[in-house]
Amino acid sequence: FLLMAEEDGCFWCERWNTEIAEIYPKTPEGHHAPLRRLDVHDPLPEDVTLQRAAFYTPTFVLVRDGVELARIEGYPGEDFFWGLLGKMLKDHTDFQGTS
Repeated sequence: FLLMAEEDGCFWCERWNTEIAEIYPKTPEGHHAPLRRLDVHDPLPEDVTLQRAAFYTPTFVLVRDGVELARIEGYPGEDFFWGLLGKMLKDHTDFQGTS
C-alpha cells in the first residue's frame, strides 16, 4: 500500500487532495498500491515499520508486508508525482505500469 503522511493546514497535502485524491484509486497505481492515510502527528500504526519518521508533509511511503520500501517526500505537482510514483512502483514491486 501507499501510506500518505499528512497534516491539517498543509498546502501541498490539499493540493494533492485536489489534483490526485479522487482519481488515485481508479488508476493502475492506485489498484497496485491502495492509499492509506496517516496524520503525521499520530503514532505509527503497529503494522508499519518505517526507515525513518515522516517529517515533511505530504510524504508518500510505499509499504509491503508492513515494511517501507521507498518514499516520496513532498508533492512535486501532478506530472512529477505520477512519474516518481511509477518509477518507485516499478523499482520495488512487480508493477508494470501503463502502456
